[in-house]
Amino acid sequence: MKAADIRKELKSMADPDKAVILQRFFKTGPCQYGEGDIFIGVMLPQLRQVAKKFSQLSLGEVRTLLYSRIHEEKLVSLLMLAQSYNNSASSSGMEEKKEIVKFYLDNIKQVNNWDLVDLSAPNILGAHLAVNNRADRRRLLNRLAGSENIWERRIAIVSTHYFTRNGDFSETLKIAELLLHDRHDLIHKAVGWMLREVGKRDAAAEEAFLEKHCSIMPRTMLRYAIERLPETKKRRYYKKKPINRR
Repeated sequence: MKAADIRKELKSMADPDKAVILQRFFKTGPCQYGEGDIFIGVMLPQLRQVAKKFSQLSLGEVRTLLYSRIHEEKLVSLLMLAQSYNNSASSSGMEEKKEIVKFYLDNIKQVNNWDLVDLSAPNILGAHLAVNNRADRRRLLNRLAGSENIWERRIAIVSTHYFTRNGDFSETLKIAELLLHDRHDLIHKAVGWMLREVGKRDAAAEEAFLEKHCSIMPRTMLRYAIERLPETKKRRYYKKKPINRR
């Protein structure tokens, strides 16, 4: 199996009309966050099918796709990585898991749009860090959260979704606190989303964070975080936020 086989498969699924919509949706224009990405119009369910079909692709061939300018090729490579990580047996596959995570971190600059982050970070990096000791886990997440690269910061917070799904909220709350003053809208949305995920499982934990920080949270972050709360609580949190805050 080669990267060329996947490219051929994706090309057969391409839809020019959908490509035009995706180019706009993922902000690929000059000076926008997705500048330079090219879409061919293959949707996520189809990409998942392709990733499953070609799940045995070598890391060398995956790397070829990850460095493509075609967005769907990059995304399918990350879906395959996540699938390979999940499919590795917990004992005999541990070295393979480590190799996949090392590959992910070595090539992290290619994980450079929000969907690429969101569909890979929890299931590769988050899953791996869950079995690391807490000090090593926090050291890496803190480094990513402090990066000048927006996508590394998003990887830091979205990776914690894996912990949240398994009942551990401490990392999400810690990284959310580090990113409270981030200036990018895509980080505001990601942090708010992760806080909302905490709230789905432990409303008290989310609301304790909001009580402490809602007055300084960017408005978009707060809006995403409280999306599922009753209207009375939403109004109360909004009232605590100064009007001149973003």
